[in-house]
Amino acid sequence: MQTVAVIDFETTGLSPGQGDRATEIAAVILKDGAIVGRYQSLMNSGARIPPFIESLTGISNDMIRTAPPAAVVMQEVSDFVGDYPLVAHNASFDSKFWDAELGRIDRKRQQAFVCSLLLSRRIFPFAPSHKLSALIEYANLPVAGRYHRALADAEMAASLFQRLTHELREQHQLNNISVDLLCRIQHAPKSQLTKHIAHARAG
Repeated sequence: MQTVAVIDFETTGLSPGQGDRATEIAAVILKDGAIVGRYQSLMNSGARIPPFIESLTGISNDMIRTAPPAAVVMQEVSDFVGDYPLVAHNASFDSKFWDAELGRIDRKRQQAFVCSLLLSRRIFPFAPSHKLSALIEYANLPVAGRYHRALADAEMAASLFQRLTHELREQHQLNNISVDLLCRIQHAPKSQLTKHIAHARAG
């Protein structure tokens, strides 16, 4: 399996297109089944955190006020991640903020995003829910810390990603699982899953 960077954002809301901004980011480097590097920082974008979000994450406006500027944090984390493929749970959310915050410092993502939520729907179709917390419980994986804090969520998403690729390897006798295969699986209809697996096995 390729080395990947698993990331997680905490934000002021759901959409950078509606003016929401990141408040915290974490990234962990996953290599050969182990976390070999960690980055975490709060980030001050000047945006105010709504009371509901503060209650959910525990990140307050006072905490953000003394945090490094968002531009500095994004420069650091993008350098830390480099060109490793990116993984996130519900990557449609994190990729929007990653791209938006990078755009503010005139950088652009080059690598693919793998979504552990979409993969879990294919690999754990009978899980009661595909939220991160539910999947951690379903797969009997360790809870790394408080949910909705970036580093704990990134570490748990990394643990889940490891389990998902293990299950894929065991269920389908795959010797090598590439990021390209995972990207194809996560977007494939259920009816085409076996076709992608067969193609990967033949290749």
